[in-house]
Amino acid sequence: MKEQVALDRLTGLIAFARAGSLGSFTAAARSLGISPSAVSKSVQRLEQQLGVSLFTRTTRSLTLTPEGRELHERAVRLLRDAEEIEQVAKAVRAEPTGTLRIAVSLPIGLHLVAPALPAFRKVHPKVSIDLRIDDRLVDIVEQGIDIAVRIGELADSRLLSRRLSPLRLCAYAAPAYLAARGTPTHPDELAAHDTVNLRYQSSGQAFRWPFRIGEREIEIVPTSSIIVDASEAVMATLVAGGGIGISATFVAAPYVARGELALVLGDFAVERDNITALWPSSRRTNPAVRAFLEHLSETARVSLAV
Repeated sequence: MKEQVALDRLTGLIAFARAGSLGSFTAAARSLGISPSAVSKSVQRLEQQLGVSLFTRTTRSLTLTPEGRELHERAVRLLRDAEEIEQVAKAVRAEPTGTLRIAVSLPIGLHLVAPALPAFRKVHPKVSIDLRIDDRLVDIVEQGIDIAVRIGELADSRLLSRRLSPLRLCAYAAPAYLAARGTPTHPDELAAHDTVNLRYQSSGQAFRWPFRIGEREIEIVPTSSIIVDASEAVMATLVAGGGIGISATFVAAPYVARGELALVLGDFAVERDNITALWPSSRRTNPAVRAFLEHLSETARVSLAV
């Protein structure tokens, strides 16, 4: 019985909110897809339950009473929540379509997102992709980005997020370089080697090399003879014999598989940061966004397992 009373009250509040906004039971009925008498009866029951008059009725007009005006804004919020629930339910069933704008950093774009796109479009052919690769951080909301994929934690109250995978950072060098200069067995030995380091485009700061020694983690910034501001330039320089450098394993894996790079100081490698997908809360129910997040989560789980 209590559940029935609560349901009647909810129905009455929705009818009241719509009638108050549109100024008539007929218009409210039309927008809700029910009869005017049903709206009128729902509002009457609500008035009886609350013990107040919500409308002043005449043959020509329907106006809110002072008590009705006080309650109307809250009832409208309730109606909006109900409509949002309906939109979410429809979005779950809807087929992903339209253009999906994705912003990624260079290594993530080249090695994780771009390779995942053909398989995604094979399943969702009505979605087109606009992939924007840039190591500089962008304002996702301002630039109309649907999904961004970055490394690390990015705090923005306007965004929702999902961690896709941790990443492992290791040192690498070309086999020819190691044959000529020797292979270090401890991070302290890096001072005797040529090193190639990354400078962040967003901050201009040099990348700090992390190593795990026993139970503690240290960071060093080697005195590098070559500094570049793109991760792929680091890899190209290492392959050419420029020295030793640090990379995420998922970036270095193709080079290692081809024999162009070899792992160095693997016992001191660390797991660092997380690869994180970010999207505006306004895209929460977008079917294409939801579908791509699921696809990318599975891709990252398989591709980044190390």
